[in-house]
Amino acid sequence: MQNIERRKFLAAGAAVTMLALPGCASLPAFSLTDAIRRLLTLSSQNAFAQLIQPNGFFDSQVARLSVPEKLGGTRVTNIATAMLRSKPIQKRLLKQVNRAAEKGAELAAPVIADTIRGMSIADAAAIIKGSNRAATTLLQNQLGTSLATQMLPGVSKGLNLFDNEIINLVLSQVSDINFADISEDVTAKVSDAIYLAIGAEEAKIRANPQATNDPVLIGIFGLS
Repeated sequence: MQNIERRKFLAAGAAVTMLALPGCASLPAFSLTDAIRRLLTLSSQNAFAQLIQPNGFFDSQVARLSVPEKLGGTRVTNIATAMLRSKPIQKRLLKQVNRAAEKGAELAAPVIADTIRGMSIADAAAIIKGSNRAATTLLQNQLGTSLATQMLPGVSKGLNLFDNEIINLVLSQVSDINFADISEDVTAKVSDAIYLAIGAEEAKIRANPQATNDPVLIGIFGLS
């Protein structure tokens, strides 16, 4: 499927190279819209290719999640506080949270792909001329909170905090912790991390479109 989509964009590149005009505003709207969709498609593909790998979030300088405050905060007993904040437990929790993020990202990838294919782009020229992550911001705004909603089941399943005997023992001493709230908190952070990763990839493409070997992106961003 990816190769098919790529061939479509390469074919469209011939039309773009014929539009060697001095400014983006003079280009036909459909060419700019194609460029934005291609930009987001490639940015998201590159981001998810990294994030869905084992330890993809944990190893990422952009998308790595921290342990939620509720798993090391103040609403615990003194003994549990010390144990939760100990390096071995925090390390285990950090790994678990970032593994859960991978499960959420697996559910997010097709949602984002479908959104890009069907998204409305009212002012394509403004996105092309915008900031390094203008297209990602547009995508994020169009999805709103729906991405987190789609990811929540995967993140919740991925946390599996009680599957680890040591963590289970520590958390059994914790009071007033709502694990549904923790899942929602982590999911919101996963959503933010995914957009950060996509935005970082968008910025790379804008800075060096030639590296994509995509005539559409090279043509459009060479004129912007």
